[in-house]
Amino acid sequence: MSQTMDADLRSIQQARDLAVSAREAMRSFQFASQQQVDQICEAMVAAAMREAGRLGQMAHDETGFGYPAHKKLKNEFASQVVWDSIKDVPTCGVLRRDEKRKIVEIGWPVGVVVALTPSTNPTSTAIFKILIGIKARNAVIVAPHPSAKNCTVEAVRVMAEAGEAAGLPKGMIGCLTDLTMQGTNELMNHYATSLILATGGPGMVKAAHSCGKPAIGVGPGNVPVYVDRTAHVVRAAQMIVESKSFDCSTICASEQTVIADRPIADRLKAEMQARGAYWMSKEEADLLASKMFRPNGLMLAEYVGRTPQALAKLAGFEVPDSVRVLVADLEGVGPKHPISREKLTTVLGWMVEDGWRAGCERAIELLRFGGEGHSVAIHSRDEEAILAFGVEKPAFRVLVNTWGSLGGVGYTTGVRPSLTLAPGGIGGSVVSGNVTVEHLLNVKRVAYHLNPAPEVARAHGGAINDMDAEATDEEQTTSAPRAQAAATVAPAAADDADLVEKVVRQILAEIHK
Repeated sequence: MSQTMDADLRSIQQARDLAVSAREAMRSFQFASQQQVDQICEAMVAAAMREAGRLGQMAHDETGFGYPAHKKLKNEFASQVVWDSIKDVPTCGVLRRDEKRKIVEIGWPVGVVVALTPSTNPTSTAIFKILIGIKARNAVIVAPHPSAKNCTVEAVRVMAEAGEAAGLPKGMIGCLTDLTMQGTNELMNHYATSLILATGGPGMVKAAHSCGKPAIGVGPGNVPVYVDRTAHVVRAAQMIVESKSFDCSTICASEQTVIADRPIADRLKAEMQARGAYWMSKEEADLLASKMFRPNGLMLAEYVGRTPQALAKLAGFEVPDSVRVLVADLEGVGPKHPISREKLTTVLGWMVEDGWRAGCERAIELLRFGGEGHSVAIHSRDEEAILAFGVEKPAFRVLVNTWGSLGGVGYTTGVRPSLTLAPGGIGGSVVSGNVTVEHLLNVKRVAYHLNPAPEVARAHGGAINDMDAEATDEEQTTSAPRAQAAATVAPAAADDADLVEKVVRQILAEIHK
């Protein structure tokens, strides 16, 4: 008991120290130039790319999840691909000027961001969150998942060392290494913490949303994939098997249940089998389902991110080495059909419906059971069916003729590259898109007088007199110097963006003296 208490106290104290140090470091960095920020980010990206393979191997060795080569690819995605998508986004000083509306927009950091990272994508999520956080001049403190502590700590160290060598103040990037639940709660609730960016299980995300701080969290991704009679069946079969088996389905946008249109169902099944899909017997599927889930529906950790061979062995049967995914026929959706849940492992559900309208309804049922707001996939060449899925589904990523896993994160599609996929209000999140740098950037607006106030607003007790209607000559004369001074920074009079930024920086520097 004493040792447990000591661990809690150490963790709480470390959380406090990290939060205070991060806020002080951030304050010393808040007027860094865009060039300085981007140079630091580029140095971190280079370091992450250099270490991507080693960190991927560490993540696999520590968690047992997925494949090292796939985790390496995730690390490269989280660094270079994400950076390519945000490097031209302005985040420092004057961002934009709207001459018509007389608005100057100025970038400002959110503050100290607490980044909760999962065991399924531990190193890549840490890299990603640090990168988008520092790009917006935030401090970032990573709180690792306990079962992926060592690899996450190492990923944070790689990023912090590279950033500090390029000029980032020490303390801007931190990591909770004395891990306890009490320490993580202290970090989330600390007065210096500004925002929580939560990626992980339902318990972690609920805790983030319940602590009274602004939080961006994600929900489960029980992703249905509908294959229409108009689809390119061979291509759909290949994509579904490859996407579901990628890193043993540890990306939350991975396909969870295939809904096959009846006319092509037999052919789709045969094509999937030819590419490594193993159809379990009812006895095998029931055996696996009985062991894979807790009574509350959550998966047991030893079944997460495993190969089909490992899953079969855990359940008590065998499958050939060539098998890439296990498939179970589903008789319905809901608690009585456990495999209709989200499965962050190489197991797919299978259902057959007649026509895209029936497929659409089944997809909605699956999403409402455990993935509202997240993602849905469709393979079709019928634009009416595709559009219906986009309009009607309670999902904010509608992935067309592509992988669910890599399509959802933005690798094989044009959505913003991200490893935090928000499910919107219906999924319990404050945002609905792929989280990126704009979500961690506050924007000030310098607004100049544009429209005259209505006469009734200017009246004394509802009566307007001559003095109200128009300024006196004396007032106009007195206000002239002020008007001239304002004109030196007014958007309409300042063609040089550098001059505007210089003046704004001077004003802000005076305010913060």
